Amino acid sequence: MPELNGLDATRQIKRALPTCEILIFTGEEDDKLIHDVVAAIEALSNHKHYFTTKISEVVFARYLDGKAASAEGRELTAREREIVQLLAEGKRNKEAAAVLGISIKTVETHRATIMNKLGLDSFADLVRYAIRQKIIQA
Repeated sequence: MPELNGLDATRQIKRALPTCEILIFTGEEDDKLIHDVVAAIEALSNHKHYFTTKISEVVFARYLDGKAASAEGRELTAREREIVQLLAEGKRNKEAAAVLGISIKTVETHRATIMNKLGLDSFADLVRYAIRQKIIQA
């Protein structure tokens, strides 16, 4: 997605439309995809969550490894992740502000907070962080 990643877009959709059900899937194709899509639609129609076995295993493994939450308090907020993504994709502060509907000063404040929170010294460090965290693709 060129402007926001799927998780950040989902957060914005749920903020705007809290009762909206959202189905997220990747472009990976295999024999089980049709079964998963049907099962996901059934779960969503009953206002329940649905995760494929593979996704559940990844989420659970990250939880067990302690990657679900940062023990050092360095977890970015959803808005900070949006800012990181837009800037790391090459947007200028003014462009990021326009995409998010906020002021340039707010983007600048978020950027400074992010750099401080993550202990980053340069914009290049921010881009490397975004790639490592899979906020953007290299």
